[in-house]
Amino acid sequence: MSQYYVYILASQRNGTLYTGVTSDLIGRIYQHRTGLVEGFTKTYKVHRLVYYEVHDDIREAITREKRIKKWRRAWKTRMIEDRNPKWDDLYDQLV
Repeated sequence: MSQYYVYILASQRNGTLYTGVTSDLIGRIYQHRTGLVEGFTKTYKVHRLVYYEVHDDIREAITREKRIKKWRRAWKTRMIEDRNPKWDDLYDQLV
């Protein structure tokens, strides 16, 4: 059974945020961290995994990602801090 991840990266605590979706969380975050992904995260150095959630259905994950992207920054910040109050880089716990 496949799993899909909605994730939020940050440049630093309360810094620039990026929301994405993937079926390979470790691989995708590695791509962001090493600059293999051209675009927003590379340009703004958004590499810290500060939040993620797991979904069993890709459609559900994509819908959730789109909803989060429309949220106000304060809502995203609250969601991150509810699970990760210190804004730790969760990637280190995955590898």
